[in-house]
Order: sequence, then C-alpha cells, then structure tokens
Amino acid sequence: MKRLRFGGAMALALGFAMVVTACGGGSEATSPEQGSSDAGKTENVKITFLNSKSEIQQQMNEAAKTFMDANAGITVEVITAAESQSPVERASSLYAAGTPATLAMLDAGDIAKFQDKAADLSNEAWVADLAQPNEIDGKTLAFPFAVEGYGLIYNKAVVEQALGGAFDPATINTTDALAGLFQSIEAAGVAPMIIGSMDWSLGNHYLALAYATQPEGDVSAFLSQLQAGEVKLADNAAYNGLLDTFDVLKQYNKAKNDPMAVNLEQSAAAVAKGEAAMTFNGNWLITEMQKSNPDGDFGFLPVPVSNDANDAANASIAIGATKQVFIDKEKSTPAQQEAAKKFLNWLVYDAAGQDFLVNKANVIPAFKNITLELSNPLAKSLQEYNNAGKTIPFAGNYVPGDHWKVLGASMQKYLVDKSDRAALAAEVEEYWKNVK
Repeated sequence: MKRLRFGGAMALALGFAMVVTACGGGSEATSPEQGSSDAGKTENVKITFLNSKSEIQQQMNEAAKTFMDANAGITVEVITAAESQSPVERASSLYAAGTPATLAMLDAGDIAKFQDKAADLSNEAWVADLAQPNEIDGKTLAFPFAVEGYGLIYNKAVVEQALGGAFDPATINTTDALAGLFQSIEAAGVAPMIIGSMDWSLGNHYLALAYATQPEGDVSAFLSQLQAGEVKLADNAAYNGLLDTFDVLKQYNKAKNDPMAVNLEQSAAAVAKGEAAMTFNGNWLITEMQKSNPDGDFGFLPVPVSNDANDAANASIAIGATKQVFIDKEKSTPAQQEAAKKFLNWLVYDAAGQDFLVNKANVIPAFKNITLELSNPLAKSLQEYNNAGKTIPFAGNYVPGDHWKVLGASMQKYLVDKSDRAALAAEVEEYWKNVK
C-alpha cells in the first residue's frame, strides 16, 4: 500500500522567536511568492474546504472570513463531516455526488486513495519550508495542516496535589509505575482516570500504539505482516503490554460503571475541572479543555507498554503530521485551484494565517518558517518530547479509512468487558487480512 509519509523521525517546526502579532491581509510574514493581497487577485471564485477537525469548525470559519476580507473576489465555504462519518467517507460521497470539495482535509493514511484526483503541489513555495518531506511517489500532493501527538493527558495541579509535591512524568516508565501513581491519586480522593469511549480514539489512536511500539520500529512492515496473516497478536509482547496498561486504565476509570457514556467533551471537562486526573487523547483536546479551565496546566504522559523501565516506547509520545489537505483537480476549475493554493500559502506566510494555526486552531505547524511561540500547554509538552527525541510514529497515519470504525468498535467491546484480548486479537487479525 502506498502511504503518505512525513519524513522519517518526526521533526516538528517549532521555533522560539516571536512573530508579529496577527492582523488582516498582507503582513510582514508574507512571502515574495505569495505577494500582497492585491497581487494576482482572483476575481469571483468560490472554493470549499472540507474540515475534518470538528473541534475547530468555528475557528476555521473565522479564518476563512479573515482570508476573504484580505482577498477580494474569493469566497471560502467551510464544510464538515457528520460525527458518524469518517473524513474519507465524506470526501468520497462528495465525489460521488459530483461536488467534491476544492480543498479536502483527510487523515494522512487516506491521501493515497485520492492521489489521481489531487493536484501536484510540488512547486508550491511552502514545500521548501516543510520540516520534513511530504510525498507520494516523489510528488507533494497534500499540505500537512497539523503536527499532532497523543498519550495520557494529565492535570498537573491535581497530580501534584495528590502526590504532595512536584511530579516528574519521567518516573512513570512502566505499567506498574502507572498503576502506583493511580493508587496515590485515588487515595487523595480524586478519580485517577476517565476514558473517552470514542471509536476513533480507541481504534486509530490507542490500538494503533500496538503497531507503533513493535521492536523493529517499522510500522508499514508490521502492518504488511498482519495483512499476510503472519502475526499472532496473542503472542505479541507490545500488543499484550498495551492491553495490560488498558486494563489498568479500566480499573481506575471514573466512568467504569457506564464507560460508553463518556464522550470527548465530558472527558475533557473532567480533567480540566480536576474531577479526574487524566484521560487518553491528543493535543487537539486543548480547545475543549480550555472551555472549562482556560489557565490550566496540562501535560502528556506516555502510555507504557511494558514493565521494562529501559523500554524506550514507555517514555515516548506518538507524534506525526496527521491532517493533510489536498486540492481537487478533477472538478475544480483552474481558477478555483489557484484560489485554493492562495489559501494554503496564506496559512504558511501571512501573519493572520500563522496566528490561526498556532493560536486559534491550537495545532503545531509543520513548517520551519512559522516561529510563533506555542501558546498552549499540550503543544509545549509535545515540543519537549520531540526535542528530547522521545517519539514514536503516529501509527494512525498508516491505517485505512475504516480502521477507526471497525476496530474502534472492537476496542469498545473490550472497554465494556464484552470481549477479551484473545477475541480482540482475532478481530484485529481478521480486519487486516481483508485489507486490500
């Protein structure tokens, strides 16, 4: 299977110099290639943007308005996918209807499915500013919208109050150490954990850690072995170690009496308010958490997959360029394609576009030239792990579009004790044997 890659080891485009405060159109951050808002003006063109990050739909609408105010003649309509619909399903349905989005944001693993419909962006100015290559068969077909990472998100104040002092996440380097921390937090009268029941979280993020933490370190090779039926997960150390940890999370889950009732918003609010010390999710959760606690101090703790304190995976966070945007060339007119390219350049080179990515959308940009200081604690925590070289692949980038639904449902059954790990292993193996 061809897959979109964002280099090898993930290197984030995280700078420290401050950039000019965001403003409207042309700014000091504009590149020579992009030009001012008057140069190469595109008249009376409407483009659509399929946004698959529903948590930033409002911010996306505001960014579109700011762009339109600075680029007369271009209208940008932001559309989204239904909660029950994967990004690839939404994009496919739009193509089936003959009305594809001009710009479509998909999960990285799905870009290859649309490569025959995607405009070649290899000559765009921002390609030279990528922190890592972003290619399929030697061509840049997609724009990396966000570098993201996930693990156990903790409320620093809650954990330190429970421990009676400073908390060093590096001390939690085994499954047993995590269980011991949970015991201390519970003894202080706080729920140690709350598990969000979302299928995409359990399937494409938690379960995918079993793919990312294999000792060989090659996600594609391991998945190829799964496809060929050469892997017996029941005997796989990383798979069993990951579920050993999940069993600990289940044991200390605040919602263990009704685990399927917890959605993203509830899990975010519980940790933000200090009703639970931790949840499993990614840095995108910060937007929701700050609704309840805008000044909270939060960080990431890696998900341990063994009781070997020297296991590098136990100290590493999954990081990758997740959401990717391609421009449709099948139905979009040349003028629409040019307007879409102008919007992507605006994100990279205009101060307002940069401000949207870093401060409004709370994502980590994948571009070396964007040096705005990261403003939220989860992004800063990812930066620390990245700078220390403590990362593993974001394996969800390597999986098919239906993985989150099919195996997310399998993980949900395991969450509610309707399945054991042998049955889960059988479902995972069967899924991969049927992947074309």
